[in-house]
Amino acid sequence: MSVDVIVVGLGFGAAFVPIYQAHPEVGRVAVVDADPTRTASVADRLGITVRFASLEDALSAPGWDAVHLLTPVRFHAAQVQEVLRSGRHCASAVPMATTLEDLDALIAAQDDARRNYMMMETAVYSREYFHAKELLETGKLGRLTYFKGDHLQNLDGYPEYWLGYPPMHYVTHALSPALALANTRVESVRCLGSSRLTPDRIGVAGEGFGTEAGLFKLAGDDLVANVTMSFFQLGRSYLEGFSVYGDEGALEWPQLEGGPMKQFKLEPLADGRRGRPVTEVDVRPGGATELLPEALRPFTDGGHGGSHPHLVHEFVSSIVEARTPRVDARTAATWTAPGICAHQSALRGGAEVQVPDYGE
Repeated sequence: MSVDVIVVGLGFGAAFVPIYQAHPEVGRVAVVDADPTRTASVADRLGITVRFASLEDALSAPGWDAVHLLTPVRFHAAQVQEVLRSGRHCASAVPMATTLEDLDALIAAQDDARRNYMMMETAVYSREYFHAKELLETGKLGRLTYFKGDHLQNLDGYPEYWLGYPPMHYVTHALSPALALANTRVESVRCLGSSRLTPDRIGVAGEGFGTEAGLFKLAGDDLVANVTMSFFQLGRSYLEGFSVYGDEGALEWPQLEGGPMKQFKLEPLADGRRGRPVTEVDVRPGGATELLPEALRPFTDGGHGGSHPHLVHEFVSSIVEARTPRVDARTAATWTAPGICAHQSALRGGAEVQVPDYGE
């Protein structure tokens, strides 16, 4: 089977187009962007002849199997439903949606359409995640005991639709590695907001905070994920990553982006010594290229931890193999809803908020 794919949104999305072109099980690739100049520029550079002026035009054209949406967050919920109703498979950038009601609607849309939906969560396909998973599976971490996630990014000067965006609504990059490694969901969350938004930074979401810090209680064990999200009013350089801790070892994200991760090993207790010694090493994980077709392996040198070719391969493979993608609608909701609930908690002064269970 050969999959024909339409890529919608050529800002961030332009990086995915050549990966689809290189995939051995992808046939035609078409592009769409609201800016016709950008559409022409990307299509000319990559030798793409099929170009659409809008998503609506693309969905009215016959013969396309799948759509990858890389459009602004506010369009995700409605556009995913449009794609699924058209009979196509749909991949979408994070987050899945920004309300619990829309999460339910997307799950129902996937069930009704009987087509694949995949949230393209970069964090669980990054080289850093693959390394953490290997440490866990080989026993080097021991039993999982704690998680930490951070996404600190200044959005001043971004397009107006980002104005006042609640940081926790974008929690999946910082939280999903914990949920994937522990194979669980968030049961409840307590979150506090820090630094009220100044009037010039309040957007359509209303009053909120520049920074939100949450404690997420994971189901099934006494595990907590401590996540800090910040988009405004924090004088710090960009940081987006996770750290995972076990009772025998740990892996920590670098303080500065681009630096090495720190891997820790708890050594045996020595006679007459208080506390077990810890050894540490710098690590720079590889891109798990062995999981990819040969043609996609060079793309693991790209951004977001080399995740892009892994995301494309999982989406395409799920269609070809007629199976559910790893991050389907229920998993995506499981990873997205905690951030929605965390923001609700912050607006309520840190009150505990229960997170819905999206299991079958």
